[in-house]
Amino acid sequence: MTAKEIFELRKKGHAEEAYESARQLYATDKSPAASSAMFWTANDVFRARIDQGRIEEATKILMALRRLQPNVPDKDGWVKTAYERCEQLLARQHAKADNDGELAQHSQMGIWGEEVAATYLCDKGYTILERNWHSGHRDIDIIAQQGGTLVFVEVKTRRNTEYGTPEHAVDWQKRRNLRHAANHYIHYRRLSCPTRFDIVTVVGSLDCEEPVIHHFEDVDIMR
Repeated sequence: MTAKEIFELRKKGHAEEAYESARQLYATDKSPAASSAMFWTANDVFRARIDQGRIEEATKILMALRRLQPNVPDKDGWVKTAYERCEQLLARQHAKADNDGELAQHSQMGIWGEEVAATYLCDKGYTILERNWHSGHRDIDIIAQQGGTLVFVEVKTRRNTEYGTPEHAVDWQKRRNLRHAANHYIHYRRLSCPTRFDIVTVVGSLDCEEPVIHHFEDVDIMR
């Protein structure tokens, strides 16, 4: 689907479908038109997530908007204004959640850990295709490409290892969910390429200078 077709879909009110189509386009096309389609459909879904009270997802989408903004044409300043309004909306929701005691610290840690892991993978030459891809109630933190291999990445974040290393949290149930979600993604995208599963662990906190990162490649998730 082209950027023009995605904008037509957006005009018809199909925000979620337009967003998914934009993500698929942007995975292979980083042109200004594709970036613009990605930005504006993500903006729509961000606002929907705020209305739905899905603050953690909205936070992740805002981070994506921040990365997209410099590549989106903004002759009239609308992109900058839209992003700033999203920031304000999220800040109000975070303040409300903090006051109500609803925004758990582990959620903030998880978001931070995924950002650290994505940056780490990019630095190693991986191409990030998807972030937080959902298959029903199952999700995959990062889907990346290394050469011709599709890599499904589970990210685990901990403040310390006092209660065990983070990779041990990827238990049999999580492995099963990863298998189902990965199979759905492969069929959904109609892919036929080598695949593997990796785990990236991040130990540290938002205020630490250098988190400890470990990358476990080609993890067996069949057991």
